[in-house]
Amino acid sequence: MAHLPPSTAIFSPSIARIAASTAKDWRYVDGWLASKFQGRSVPPFERNPDTLKALLSLATVNETADEERELVARAEFTALKEIGAAREPSDVTPGLPASATVRERILAAIQNHLTREGSTALDSMATLSCQLSAAYPDAEAIGRYMIILHAQAFEQEHMLVRVHIFRKYIEQESATADELLRIMRSDDYKPADDLARQNVELQRKVKAMAVRIPELKDRVAILNQSVVLHFPTIEQTAREESNYFELLAHKKDLDTQVLQFSSLPDDVRRARLQLDSVRAQLRAVVQRRDDVFENLVERQSPHKNR
Repeated sequence: MAHLPPSTAIFSPSIARIAASTAKDWRYVDGWLASKFQGRSVPPFERNPDTLKALLSLATVNETADEERELVARAEFTALKEIGAAREPSDVTPGLPASATVRERILAAIQNHLTREGSTALDSMATLSCQLSAAYPDAEAIGRYMIILHAQAFEQEHMLVRVHIFRKYIEQESATADELLRIMRSDDYKPADDLARQNVELQRKVKAMAVRIPELKDRVAILNQSVVLHFPTIEQTAREESNYFELLAHKKDLDTQVLQFSSLPDDVRRARLQLDSVRAQLRAVVQRRDDVFENLVERQSPHKNR
């Protein structure tokens, strides 16, 4: 317990267990550091719980990485050994090339060491590849095929709905036609009195329209040739917009001028009478203003002595 001060005393079993565990951890850390420095002296550092925790984590991660690296090296050594053995004539399967044997062994080894999720994913990819007839599938191609299949399924569902609606419509029309046929075949049905005349009239209209069809087609062709659609450019649109704003401003000015006459009646004669009355009032006000001005001038002007 070199990390404890000399004056520290252990009074309870729990403290003793903690101290023993801490001492064990420090021994493990010291051994790991000594193995890493390989005979060289370990640099001095502060021994406290935080340092111990950090060194333990570092040692654990380092040992895990060493174990993984050792496993990879062992797997590579085993694979190289199997490849070397497969290249020997005595180990080659009769009728099967050595490269194929190595490939089969590698694939079998990979498949045997897959996890459950990996095996499920591999089986799913193989099944989809067989169904899609893809010789060299990858995840992107399979995903693209799945999207296409979903789109086709969606279109088929909508088509099925439309077919169902169309079928219901046909059934309704068929029922209506059957009912009409039943009524026409019954003894109570009596055709209209002017049915023959209506038939002749319809035939005459059909013949007249059939005669006019070539003429109408020619007129449509001429209109299609003469009508040329012009699409406005940005400059034309800007110019039209400017003209529109100018017209809008002129309209506002006219509205302001017209608003001054809004109090006049709609009748022209009454409007003239009201206008004459307003003019008379204006003349009276002007005359009163002039009189007031003259009186003011006379009062302010000095009187001349005669």
